[in-house]
Amino acid sequence: EQAEIHRILLEMTKLIGAQSAEILAALEALSELELQFAKAHFAEDYNCVEVGLFREKQSPRGDEQGPRRDSLSGCPGFPQTAIEPTRLLLHNARHPLLERNLKPKGQSVVPITVELEGTNRQLIITGPNTGGKTVTLKTLGLLALMAQSGLPVPADRAELPVFDAVLADIGDYQSIEQNLSTFSAHVTNIDFISRTATANSLVLLDELGSATDPEEGAALAVAIAGHFAAIGCMTVISTHHTSLKVYGANTPGVINASVGFNEATLQPTYELKIGVPGASAGINIAQRLGLNPSIIESARSRLGSQARDVGQFLDKLHADLREAESERLRLRTAQQDLEREKNRLAVEGKKDQQAKVREMEKKLEALLSDFEYHAREAVNAVQDRVAAQKLSKDAERRIAKLRREFREQFDSTVVAHATGADQGDPHAQPQLVKHVAEGDTVKLKSTGRSARVARKIDDNHFEVEMGVMKMKIARADIAEVLASARPAETPVQAARARGISISLEREDSNVPQEINVIGQTVDDASREVEKFVDRAFLAGLPRVRVVHGSGMGILRKALRQLLQQHPHVASVAEPPQNEGGGGATVVELRV
Repeated sequence: EQAEIHRILLEMTKLIGAQSAEILAALEALSELELQFAKAHFAEDYNCVEVGLFREKQSPRGDEQGPRRDSLSGCPGFPQTAIEPTRLLLHNARHPLLERNLKPKGQSVVPITVELEGTNRQLIITGPNTGGKTVTLKTLGLLALMAQSGLPVPADRAELPVFDAVLADIGDYQSIEQNLSTFSAHVTNIDFISRTATANSLVLLDELGSATDPEEGAALAVAIAGHFAAIGCMTVISTHHTSLKVYGANTPGVINASVGFNEATLQPTYELKIGVPGASAGINIAQRLGLNPSIIESARSRLGSQARDVGQFLDKLHADLREAESERLRLRTAQQDLEREKNRLAVEGKKDQQAKVREMEKKLEALLSDFEYHAREAVNAVQDRVAAQKLSKDAERRIAKLRREFREQFDSTVVAHATGADQGDPHAQPQLVKHVAEGDTVKLKSTGRSARVARKIDDNHFEVEMGVMKMKIARADIAEVLASARPAETPVQAARARGISISLEREDSNVPQEINVIGQTVDDASREVEKFVDRAFLAGLPRVRVVHGSGMGILRKALRQLLQQHPHVASVAEPPQNEGGGGATVVELRV
C-alpha cells in the first residue's frame, strides 16, 4: 500500500513538475494582480491620489536634457539616470497610520501642505511641543517612500522628485548597551547622513541641536543646516532654537514654517503654516499638561525680557495670521457668492434674449406670411395671358412696390423690436387684423378663399367655416374682413334710434381724411392729431388716417396710445403694407 501511495505521489509530482514554468508564471501574475488590487483598495480607503514624479530625461547617448515629469504609479524599477529634484508638493497630505487610528474614534487628521521648489530647498519647522512637527517629518518621509514604491499617497495633490535616498534622524536613539547618550546618538546619525546625502536626497532632522547646552546646540544646529544647504539636498528640520528661526529668515533658499497653537485654549491646532516661525510655548504646554502652578509662575518670572518679547511677538504674528486667514475665507466665500449671482444673471439674460429672439421670429414669420399673401394676390391678378401681356409693366411695378414696402416694414419691425419701442403696443404688427367677430366673413391668406367666422377660440385663434368644412386658424392667417356680421352701433346711431334728431356738419371738402405729422416732436404731433380727430368727428367722417412714419417707432407708439384713449375713437389699427404699414395708423371714429 505504501509503495502504491509513493508511486502515485511520484507520478503526480512529475506531472506538476512538467508544468512548473507555467505555474510559476501564473503565480507571479496572480501576485502582481493581488498587489494592484491591494493598491486600489488602499487608495479608496484613504482617498489617495496618483503621484507625479520628476526625473531627468536622457537622450539616446545618455546626455542630460533637463527635468521631465512622469506619472510613475507602477513598478519603481525605472532606468537609473542623473536626477535633479525640481519640486516637492504635498497638498493636504495625511499620515495613513494616524488616519487609521483616528477613523474608529470618529476623528479626522489635520492635513498638511508642504511646497519646496526652485531654489527653496530647506524647510525649518518650529512651534510648540505636541504640535505636530515630528508627525510632519514622518509624513514627508513615508509618502516619499510610498511614491517611489509605486503606491498612491493620501493627499489631494502630490508631486515629488525621485530621491536617491531618504535619510532621517527622528526619535531618541539612546542605548546603554552601545554606550550612547541621546546627544551622542543624534550626532552619530547626523554624521552618517552628512557623509551619505547627495543633492538628490531627502533629509529629515527632528529636534536638531537638542539634548545639549542650548547655546552650543543652537550653533551646532545652524552649522548642520548650512552643511546640508551647501550640498543642495531637500532638508526638513524641526527645532526649538531661535537661532535656526533667524537662520531661516536670513538665508536664501530656506523657508520658515510653524505648527499652530491656540493661545486662548492652550491647545495645538496641528496646522502647518508656511512662511512664519512659531513660538515653542513650552511654559504654556507645561501649564496645559497640569504642571504645578507655582512652578509655572516661577518659570514665567525667570524668563528673560528678550525671550518674552520674542514670544509675544510671535504670538501676535500668529494671531494676525489667523485673522488674515479668516478674512481670506470670508472674501473667498463672497467671491463664490458673487460668481454664482453672476452665473444666475447670465442664465436669466440668456433666457430673456432667447425669448426676445422667439418673439422676433414670430413677428417676422407673420410679416413674411403677409408679404406672400399680397405677392400671390398680385400674381393672381395677371394670370390671364392676354392680361399678363398688357399688365406686365403694371405687375412689375406692383411687385417692386411690394418689395420696397416689405423692406421698409421689415427694417422698422427689427428696429422697433430691438429698441423696445413696440413693447406693449398691440397694433405694432400691421399684418394682423385687429377686429374680428363671430359671423364675419374673412379672407384667408393660406387658401386665398373667403370663410365665415363660426367661433372665437381665444384672442388669436378662430374656428371658420368654408362650405361644409370647418378649420381652426390663427389671427395672422386672416388677410381682411370682407363683411361684418353686425355693424357696431355708434353713439350717434343709438341716439337716432331713440328718436333724437341729430345733424352733423359734414364738410368733406374742408376736412381732410389724412394728416401727416412726420418729423414733428411727440408733443407737437399729439396736439395736431387731437385737433384733427375733433374736426373729423364733427364733420362726420367714419375713418381717418394718420401718417407718422416708421422711424424708431417712438412717435407711432405715443400717437396710438393717445388715440386709444380719445373719446371720439372707436378703434385704432395699422393698415397693411400697401397702405402704409407701420408708417401709418387707421382710426375708426364713433359716428
